[in-house]
Amino acid sequence: MAPEIFTYKNPSPNLFVTNGLLSGKKVLIQPNMSARGWLCDAGSKALKGFVALEDATVIMRIKKEGANLMGSSRMSELSFGLAGDTATQILSSGEADIALITDTMGEARMAAADRGMLGFKPSYGIVSRFGLIGLVPSMECYGIVGKRLEDIIDTLTVISGKDETDPSMPDKGFPDYTDVRKPLKTACTAGVVKDCLDILQEAEQKTFGIELKRLEEMGLTIKEVNFSDFDLFRVVHNIIASVEASSSADKYDGVRYGHRSSSGKNWNEMYLNFRGESFGPLIKPFLFQGAYFQFENYPAFENACRNRHRLVQAMTHLLGQVDLLVFPTRRLDHDAEKANTINRIYDAFLWTLPANVTGQPSLHLPSRALHSEVDVGIQLVGPRLGDPWLLSIGLKLLSTTQGGRIA
Repeated sequence: MAPEIFTYKNPSPNLFVTNGLLSGKKVLIQPNMSARGWLCDAGSKALKGFVALEDATVIMRIKKEGANLMGSSRMSELSFGLAGDTATQILSSGEADIALITDTMGEARMAAADRGMLGFKPSYGIVSRFGLIGLVPSMECYGIVGKRLEDIIDTLTVISGKDETDPSMPDKGFPDYTDVRKPLKTACTAGVVKDCLDILQEAEQKTFGIELKRLEEMGLTIKEVNFSDFDLFRVVHNIIASVEASSSADKYDGVRYGHRSSSGKNWNEMYLNFRGESFGPLIKPFLFQGAYFQFENYPAFENACRNRHRLVQAMTHLLGQVDLLVFPTRRLDHDAEKANTINRIYDAFLWTLPANVTGQPSLHLPSRALHSEVDVGIQLVGPRLGDPWLLSIGLKLLSTTQGGRIA
């Protein structure tokens, strides 16, 4: 395995814990997740050379449960998109069993879809973000990618739960994973948003239709539902995420850590030069956009926040009609890893954005067309805090599979 696909490779990953839930499991992280003594640059020149001083809460928890931390992968700058991400390459090589990938707009699920793996985004607020160098605080969370759903369940069981160091977490109401592996006895109705079907290309419609039929054969009832405001997800995410990103990036100044500009006659010039030199061609316009909405067009940001609440209510209403929603995961004509503009990134992540906007759990399953150029994947979105139930559905669907794919 070429060493350049790792940001940091742990020379002694075995923690000698033999009785934990993750004992013997090889876990890969990203370099925006603080592991004491490891390079933690979040894929950005703005944090060049920064070494974490302490473990993130999630890292502490997986270490305690016996996980072997193998190292950190390459990642997109500040976890925006998938450009340059190598986590699934490392998983494919067998050097790791589980990868933690920051899911800001669907990165964990999309990375899984591109490699025929399983990807899960938990409900917002059930996993501590303490020690995570983030970009969009109200939408991002730790995503989990692996080849076995059982590994994802064990990892989520370990990392979720109250943490006093993260004020964004609720005081109570965390999911209980005790019965997640017990067989489901009740029927399940899956909703398919008609407004989304109209967006699919002919080849995508054909593949997705085949997968829906297979879900029916596995016992799910498929029901079409309407969601006329679906197109708002992209706009809402774009505006709110850019404003939060602009605010989050304010702390990078090139003084305490990261790249320091060699030019500048005074502190202000040095700061401006640092920002111009340190951020890449994708992040820089995103930060400019956020500053525009923050200082020049704040009513647009306020309207996006109102629409976000509206979308949360609409999702809750839909899940009163059906048990879960089914979307494709990826688009055939939009490559998430090669997207080089903000618009192209949002084109690629169209189907994964909703769960980040509303904070709901989402599970990607590989489709029958695995490794095919027409594989769009299957994405299940459940009610917020319904993570154990959604994972149980995933186990039920995968019980008839071989080799991690729907047979």
